[in-house]
Amino acid sequence: MLEAMTELPMFPLGATLLPGESLPLRVFEPRYQALVQRCLATDRRFGVVLIERGSEVGGGDVRSDVGTVAEIVDHAATGAGRYSLECRGVARIRIAAWLPDDPYPRADVEPWPDAGVDGDWRAARDGVIEARERLLDLWRELAKRAGRRATPPPPLALPDDPSECSFTLATALPLSEADRYRALGAAGPVERAGVLTDAAEDVAAALRFRLQ
Repeated sequence: MLEAMTELPMFPLGATLLPGESLPLRVFEPRYQALVQRCLATDRRFGVVLIERGSEVGGGDVRSDVGTVAEIVDHAATGAGRYSLECRGVARIRIAAWLPDDPYPRADVEPWPDAGVDGDWRAARDGVIEARERLLDLWRELAKRAGRRATPPPPLALPDDPSECSFTLATALPLSEADRYRALGAAGPVERAGVLTDAAEDVAAALRFRLQ
């Protein structure tokens, strides 16, 4: 967990990484090979932000200003300077300033922990769980009509901490990148639960349309 503003190597991606979520990476671009070498020689941490426009390869991308600290938990050199990484989202950050991309993307970042629980967290949490169950029922019905067996999801183990729980729920829902980014940027657990419930209902509406 960051405690103050600091400089971090940054890895812009075409996806949002949430705290607590796993992130596999295959690193082949020279600038990110240098980033990995720096991380392995220090604290194994870098920042991940969503690319709003542009590509992961080659630079020239437009990057979001909210991201997540990632930690390398396992790695393997795969030859020619390339790496296979297993990473984990650790904590949310805000970008204070982008620095020159030399030798890899870098930014001054500040920690952005969730605000305190403002509202009825248990009710908000249960609302997301119920929305997820409605989605599962719709998926099972779609699979049944298609003559397929619906593969049950893994058991949902929810942490007691509201912030950690809200991010765990976010990873357990089929969200668009826009909704994942909205969830990441929510002020606190109750607000995040509201984002998740609304997003789940949008997915449910699309599934009901397919069932008609």
